[in-house]
Amino acid sequence: MPAYRGQTPGQWRRCPSGAGHCPRLHRVVPARPTGGGVTRSLRMSSIPFTLAVSAEMVFLDLPFTERVRRIHELGFSAEIWSWANKDIAALAATGANFTSMTGYTHGNLTDANAIQHLLDSARESVAVAARLNCPSLNLHGTGLDDKGLPVNPVAHVNGRMWLSACKTLEKLARLGEEAGRVFLLENLNTEVDHPGTPFARAEDTLALIEAVGSPHLKMNLDLYHAQIGEGNLIELIQRSGSAIGEIQVADVPGRQEPGTGEIHYPAIARALFDMGYTGVVGLEGWASGNSEAALERFKKAFTLA
Repeated sequence: MPAYRGQTPGQWRRCPSGAGHCPRLHRVVPARPTGGGVTRSLRMSSIPFTLAVSAEMVFLDLPFTERVRRIHELGFSAEIWSWANKDIAALAATGANFTSMTGYTHGNLTDANAIQHLLDSARESVAVAARLNCPSLNLHGTGLDDKGLPVNPVAHVNGRMWLSACKTLEKLARLGEEAGRVFLLENLNTEVDHPGTPFARAEDTLALIEAVGSPHLKMNLDLYHAQIGEGNLIELIQRSGSAIGEIQVADVPGRQEPGTGEIHYPAIARALFDMGYTGVVGLEGWASGNSEAALERFKKAFTLA
């Protein structure tokens, strides 16, 4: 759950003005440490957010565990996708701070049989998250293959699917509460990367999050996807407000680090800060060249002037 400024941990406050449809209260929790130190080459002291980097998309010349180790050495938190093909003990031994991971291995939110598979694999994922001390587990409307395409594409989401998704997410929120974790429902774009994915638009994920109304189910608001599918990013951020559990970023076009495309991320950073958000901002994008230089550009975009 993201931290907000102006309150001590354990206090409750209303959504910032203009920061969402719903005036419900949410509990303020401390931001997770970045793990940075004086020996790290990239300092985080002037940044109000916890900056994280997807190890799936940078330092591709390194074995996966070494990617995580390098991200950690540079002072960033790490994020991973599926845990099923990874050495969890080796990842834990890196000492990295993990902020999110994929919270299922198969299943979806629309088909009755697949829903049970989703719930079963979510329970397995929660156990892995505990081994990594990872607070958040990421979800999509359906599983994605290695090309990012939906395993179970849906041409039209009907009312029954909406009800099934809401009931399933309520169960996942209860699982998160029992385990002390937060499930994050990520928006995706269907125009370029993920055609046929149900509940892909940010407005869809927000509607589901608000319908469930649990602090253990939040949005993973991916601004790369939202720019392609919806745009108007600052108003989207303000409208989503306390439903946001994480912000993910990459530039458009190309899905590379901030500063390589059309999104003015310094303005995004200021808008997040002004509404009180100090939680995780994760880079889920490719490096346009050298990975370390890409991380430096990411850091610079979220350093407030």
